[in-house]
Amino acid sequence: MWINKIIKRDGREVELKLRGKALVLVDWANVYRWRDSLKKEVDAKLLYKSLKKYGEIKEIHLYHGEDDNEKSKLFLIEMREVGYKVISKPVKYVRFIMNGKEVSQRKCDFDLEIGLDCFENIDKYDSFVILSGDGDYATLYERLIGHKKQVIVVYASAHLGREIWQMKKGIFKIEIDRLLPECLIKNVPRVVKPRGEIEVTLAKKGGKVNG
Repeated sequence: MWINKIIKRDGREVELKLRGKALVLVDWANVYRWRDSLKKEVDAKLLYKSLKKYGEIKEIHLYHGEDDNEKSKLFLIEMREVGYKVISKPVKYVRFIMNGKEVSQRKCDFDLEIGLDCFENIDKYDSFVILSGDGDYATLYERLIGHKKQVIVVYASAHLGREIWQMKKGIFKIEIDRLLPECLIKNVPRVVKPRGEIEVTLAKKGGKVNG
């Protein structure tokens, strides 16, 4: 078993039983979208504090796109100050036509960076904890399991890819509101942009890493 039952300890229902030294990788764009089903937001500062309660966790990476938005810039600065190792890269805006109007959307993927970071640290860590429900990580998890590593996926309900859901051996999956309820805060209403002002970001190739 990879969890220990806890009774009224910091409001937590379960606690991970980590094997050896652990690396945590937070796909922030994925985590941010969990608010849609949780009806609460994951507070990144509280998340870091909660994770650091585990003595086995030696490093926590946070992946987030970098653009000219002041709020986004401030977030990256704050996350470094909190203690995260922030991995960021520039984003670009892609335009297309929708309903006869030119719009743009943003999406910043860190699949490659997260995969590389796992394997660059494969001899350093025994456990890998990934906060993301993205189904694209299935191959990565299979490779880590093949290297006899403990793989733990933290996700939110309705945000777990089918490929991950179907994995049964060598992987432990747990919902964040069961594992870390103390890092969830009241959902702040989203500001809906008029059609035509939607932003979509595709990550540029070859980003940079900031510790």
